[in-house]
Amino acid sequence: MHYAELNKAWTALTAAGAPFEIAEIEVRGATLKSFKNAPPNVRALWLSTAQFADRDYLVYGDERITYAEAHRQVASIANWLLAHGVKSGDRVAISMRNYPEWMLIYWACACMGAACVGMNAWWTPAEMAYGLADAQPKVLFADAERIGRIQEQPQMLGETVLVATRTDPKPAGAVDWSEVIAQGGDLPDAAIDPDSDLCIFYTSGTTGFPKGAQLTHRSCITNLMNMMFIGQAQTLAIQQATGVAPPAVPPVPSTLITTPLFHVTANNCAAYATTAAGGKLVLMYRWDAGEALKLIERERCTSAGGVPVMARELITHPDFTKYDTSSLLTVGGGGAQLQPDLVGKIDEAVATARPNTGYGMTETSGIITSISGDFFVDKPDSCGRAMPTFDVKVVDDDGNALPAGERGELWVKGAPVIKGYINRPEATADAITDGWLHTGDVARLDEDGFIYIVDRKKDMVLRGGENIYCAEVETALHQHPGVAECSVFGVPDPRLGEEVGVAILARPGQNLHADDLREHLAGLIARHKIPRYIWIVDRPLPRNASGKFLKRELRDTLKAEHAA
Repeated sequence: MHYAELNKAWTALTAAGAPFEIAEIEVRGATLKSFKNAPPNVRALWLSTAQFADRDYLVYGDERITYAEAHRQVASIANWLLAHGVKSGDRVAISMRNYPEWMLIYWACACMGAACVGMNAWWTPAEMAYGLADAQPKVLFADAERIGRIQEQPQMLGETVLVATRTDPKPAGAVDWSEVIAQGGDLPDAAIDPDSDLCIFYTSGTTGFPKGAQLTHRSCITNLMNMMFIGQAQTLAIQQATGVAPPAVPPVPSTLITTPLFHVTANNCAAYATTAAGGKLVLMYRWDAGEALKLIERERCTSAGGVPVMARELITHPDFTKYDTSSLLTVGGGGAQLQPDLVGKIDEAVATARPNTGYGMTETSGIITSISGDFFVDKPDSCGRAMPTFDVKVVDDDGNALPAGERGELWVKGAPVIKGYINRPEATADAITDGWLHTGDVARLDEDGFIYIVDRKKDMVLRGGENIYCAEVETALHQHPGVAECSVFGVPDPRLGEEVGVAILARPGQNLHADDLREHLAGLIARHKIPRYIWIVDRPLPRNASGKFLKRELRDTLKAEHAA
């Protein structure tokens, strides 16, 4: 394989004077790697796309918005926000499906220095109330479905101004979207610090409540440049090894957005890279492999995927061969590891496309590693090399660095790492030590510097790309008066990677039923967090010497009993 050529390309592209020259900077008391030639903020990125005025930018069903129209609406949204008291450093929340409005609001916030709060569209009213109380946004943009949840607990809004999108009729007390985009005017001026908050994305909490991660302008721009870098590095390595030059005029990207924009996979990775190249974002109301195939053919999509289950369902769909997928150049995604067998199947199924993946986290504003094409086919169980703006180390339980080949927790440090969690200084201190982010993943590095994720240290279920912290589900279960003990864990699932399972011991005299417990949880946590597998046990749950539940032993025992 062409690892020597990859090393040469890596060195050439990051050297002094090169496009991706690496510099060391001081941020929040830590020395971090960053790109010397990075744009100063996300406003500069958005302004650079004005050159693509006549191209389609956002496609949703029969709706099409060009870059010129997007720039007009982004300026109007920013002016409306300013007129309604939103200033630099304030927060603006979005709670809706992947509608075109999502991206337009996001860019408007970025361009005026406000922080965009991406609220999980699956949240229950109780979770929405928590997020609004935690983030304290001045304005909330919401669609009809989310407004219906707000109306169940209208007090959650407090002083927040509600803007209704795609609702008919307009709810009482809400501002209509048409009023916002009718504001007009040029994009207002703004001076934006690279280390100011760009967006707040919520990640499941280890203590029972979601945590609002602070992604900065610097961290998100660095993630974009990391993606641009790895694409060029791998292409250059293959070109040097084979002598085959890339096309003189690369195709304009047309990206099928299949995962929620309130996550870094869709927003910071797919949307950023496509927007920077003047490409087209094709939005779906919800994931459906058959509909995805229609859109790929109609919009000549060059990339598709999302989380692994989506790529698998796409290439195994019974109608796959009925559609023209020859525009596809990459199929894969992130949010969870692509299974090694899927890497080869993608390579075989689509003649024009190569498999790709990225490993990352909300806390790194996107990717830590990326791998595609020949490199991925050669190392299908790896997630790639760490991007050049990261220092990486594998450590033992005491934080001591381990030699290559040994397993330990992966720690990373660099400009893409978040500032911290809003209102959570202790959680921030637990997650980041002297700039080093504790990923919670157990990994090893091979002789080529490629990373392999081999286990999970944190108490979490990864379901279809969604992080679900076990403590969050356990906290909700303990609000049921009949629950004495409970332990939540992941159960392997061929489609979603993992499903949520739980073992529950009832209080004396209580009769618990799975359906009643699910009904109880439905009002407290989002649907995807509710356990699919519920075991009501008749004995105390097993613990270790320090009193912690033995989750792996419990899971394995219950699975065996269930199979029997």
